[in-house]
Amino acid sequence: MTIIEMKESHVSQIAALEKRFFSAPWDEESVQSELSNDLSYWLVAMDGDTVAGYVGSQTVLGESDMMNLAVHPDYQRQGIGERLVLALVDGLKARGSHCLTLEVRSSNDPARHLYEKLGFQTVGKRKNYYRSPKEDAEILRKEWDL
Repeated sequence: MTIIEMKESHVSQIAALEKRFFSAPWDEESVQSELSNDLSYWLVAMDGDTVAGYVGSQTVLGESDMMNLAVHPDYQRQGIGERLVLALVDGLKARGSHCLTLEVRSSNDPARHLYEKLGFQTVGKRKNYYRSPKEDAEILRKEWDL
């Protein structure tokens, strides 16, 4: 398993995973547009030619926001999500970012536990952030020294 920056050849597999996991998935055109967005930094975990997982972020003035993280069901419970987040943080540090913020469903205990394990702290809540099904989001943040 290798973690590399997203390339055009990964877009269709990422869009397919988006449809599988998210109620408001990014389509191929939206994922593709991240390749030319100077604010974006996306990573993929590759098993040969298969996208086993991915994580995307955008950074403005040194503050990064995680867009989405997903791991293909065939690769879950193997530490890939953790490796992706750690690689993302390392890459963001190298790009001059000093923090990473994300939203997670209040009911998504596995994800919340992973983020807490990695040093993220709850800093707020977004009421009814998710629409299908309607649910609050916990806002988590991790800061680091450059």
